[in-house]
Amino acid sequence: MASSPPPPSSLSPPQIPMKLHEINRLKLLNSLRELLSLSSRPHQGFVFLQGGEEQTRHCTDHTELFRQESYFAYLFGVREPGFYGAIDVATGDSILFAPRLSEDYAVWLGEIKPLSFFKERYMVSFVFYTDEISKVLHDRFQCSGRPLLFLLHGLNTDSNKFSKPADFEGIEKFKTEMSILHPIITECRVLKSDMELALIQFANDISSEAHVEVMRKTRVGMKEYQLESMFLHHTYMYGGCRHCSYTCICATGDHGSVLHYGHAAAPNDRTLEDGDMALLDMGAEYHFYGSDITCSFPVNGKFTSDQCLVYNAVLGAHNAVISSIRPGVSWVDMHKLAEKFILESLKKGGILFGEVDDMMVERLGAVFMPHGLGHFLGIDTHDPGGYLKEAKRPLESGLSALRTSRELQEGMVITVEPGCYFIDALLNPAMQSSNTSKFLNCEEIVRFKGFGGVRLESDVHITANGCVNMTKVPRETWEIEAVMAGQSWPLKNEQPCPENGVEG
Repeated sequence: MASSPPPPSSLSPPQIPMKLHEINRLKLLNSLRELLSLSSRPHQGFVFLQGGEEQTRHCTDHTELFRQESYFAYLFGVREPGFYGAIDVATGDSILFAPRLSEDYAVWLGEIKPLSFFKERYMVSFVFYTDEISKVLHDRFQCSGRPLLFLLHGLNTDSNKFSKPADFEGIEKFKTEMSILHPIITECRVLKSDMELALIQFANDISSEAHVEVMRKTRVGMKEYQLESMFLHHTYMYGGCRHCSYTCICATGDHGSVLHYGHAAAPNDRTLEDGDMALLDMGAEYHFYGSDITCSFPVNGKFTSDQCLVYNAVLGAHNAVISSIRPGVSWVDMHKLAEKFILESLKKGGILFGEVDDMMVERLGAVFMPHGLGHFLGIDTHDPGGYLKEAKRPLESGLSALRTSRELQEGMVITVEPGCYFIDALLNPAMQSSNTSKFLNCEEIVRFKGFGGVRLESDVHITANGCVNMTKVPRETWEIEAVMAGQSWPLKNEQPCPENGVEG
């Protein structure tokens, strides 16, 4: 008999420590000074960043909900648009420059805060207006000549876009340096402080709770967007998370094979059918820091044997990677470990023939898992830094999609998200190629066309001896079936009952 449903949430949003951003600034400053010392350069000049601006929708006056530029958020934690920020390399002083607002602002958008409000709120040394940038920085510069600005400019290897260096009226009166800051601040973001980890953990906690709530309430006949809506409601209502880390992926049936489903051309609008698998990739963001969690489950609450085969292949890969993670481990090796586990499972299930080692040589794993195993996580869902420290992007099929090839370090937060998908655009060429067709049981694969896919994603923090899984959702098939039948989570029973569900 199902137990009574649990209360909507046992969580409450934590206090946001602005000390976190003071620590981030000091971390950057120490790294920059160390680099300058190695090249015998003086500790002079200013780290100078421009915050984000509000955007209107096309040619209308509708303002989109603002979210701060990530590097600026990392150093200053400022929520409002239109700010600039500086760090004096010589003294360590932090300076914010706020926009000078018109009197109309008070009528339409609320109280115009004094500069003292921002100084206290964001724990900086000084606050001035943006129209004072040039004068303030010149007055503070302690040497002769034009002050030096270290500007942010560099390639994001996930988006393949360049960060935008700051610009303001009078910048031509300064010397600018645009090669040093980006790699330093990006590497600072790779290793997380305890305060950052606490925010990421809360984003994981509220998102895990929301995933369980969605899982429990999913029913055949619903729309995919209803699952998305339940998640968004829960994380905002009980976690104060106004932003998501990314657009929710609420895929069911064959949509589960669309890796980035949920975009405007595929807007989470399918009707859930009996026998479908759901693949829900959703994560909330709290004070800029995010989560990234994927759960897969049958929409009717009961796994079939085929669903178990694919699901447990992915779960085994997920668990094998998490058990193997520790500092010094190569992320490329972790990806290959996941691939190998999935291929071995598909072979045991009769979907593949031959030697798994030979499949690995032919890169067959990329047919079933074309994306990388995971990515850094922090202020951005795909946090930058994956190819710093002279890391090289692999060229082989599947491996070229990896968002990092680095060895893991204590303090990193990375996602573990193996998947197994039946994608016609990949399976059809593989079945026609002499290199890969010899491994494929075409009759069985045809049976899985329309299956979609399974992905399981957890966020892990690398520790001195291993890792901590920050994500707390049902993973075993019997756990999922129990939760979907109405049991509370975490389950009180540690072992599955034989009559309830399929043992994973």
